[in-house]
Amino acid sequence: MNLSKQSIENLLDLVEIKIGCLQVIDRDDARELKHLEVCRRELMGMQEEARSQRRRGRPVAVAVATRH
Repeated sequence: MNLSKQSIENLLDLVEIKIGCLQVIDRDDARELKHLEVCRRELMGMQEEARSQRRRGRPVAVAVATRH
């Protein structure tokens, strides 16, 4: 599956909004925050990969590993 630069940016925005709204009250909330932060780092890595590929003249779409 490939994600466009715009899709990566939109997902990153949504994750950051959710992180900003999340109120950590219990362990489940803390776990969700941790997962969201990991997700944000992964999306930022994909965004950087898309930028570096664009600089090298490659297509902007970034491959996404799927879990089975």
